[in-house]
Amino acid sequence: MNFTLKVWRQKNAKDKGHFETYKVSNISPDTSFLEMMDILNDQLIREGNDPVALNKGCHNSGPIAFDHDCREGICGMCSLYINGRAHGPDEDITTCQLHMRKFKDGETITIEPWRSAGFPVIKDLVVNRGAFDQILQAGGFVSVNTGQAQDANAIPVAKAAADESMDAASCVGCGACVATCKNGSAMLFVAARVSSLALLPQGKIEGARRAKAMVAKMDELGFGACTNTQACEMECPKNISVSHIARLNREFLCAKLKD
Repeated sequence: MNFTLKVWRQKNAKDKGHFETYKVSNISPDTSFLEMMDILNDQLIREGNDPVALNKGCHNSGPIAFDHDCREGICGMCSLYINGRAHGPDEDITTCQLHMRKFKDGETITIEPWRSAGFPVIKDLVVNRGAFDQILQAGGFVSVNTGQAQDANAIPVAKAAADESMDAASCVGCGACVATCKNGSAMLFVAARVSSLALLPQGKIEGARRAKAMVAKMDELGFGACTNTQACEMECPKNISVSHIARLNREFLCAKLKD
């Protein structure tokens, strides 16, 4: 398969940035999207080091910077906006789980970084998602001295609550919800973190403080407001429900009423 790639290139956070066009050939349909990016980078490195290619006018800006880590759909690092969709044209996957068979031979593919005030571009397709870490540090934890681990049945949790908590905890913090939302809202991420703890007995003690602190930090870092378009749920690779946003709103409003 052959593809034309329009890739966002940006030297640093201060650079204006622009699209550059590249062509890749003989790509197997079973190649993952990130493997295809590896092939392109290898091609760019070879062109950059090849005097013959340079004499023919094959200038490039060096290999393309993009994030990745586990390549197993676990870490959420592979944050690419592909043809107008977070993680590309497939359902319930991260970019590393996307394969080239999802595209048509000869297709032009546009590749961009996450677009959000809360995720400033570092270089090319790499953005700084440290804002999510700051939100978690503001309250996404339980303050207890663990000591020796308790028996599994020491604190009974209803199965329905445990299942819902685990569903919320499956969030990998990739930021697809922010990149997809027209307002650049981080509500689904914050809601998933709050909900995963609010459903458990261990998390109820600090529930009010947690909701207020995390929402305040989210607003401080420049993320937009939620207007219930549900686009975040549609593009979430872990299929996390917007019902968690309702729980976050309930936790937040109850905390404010108590104040």
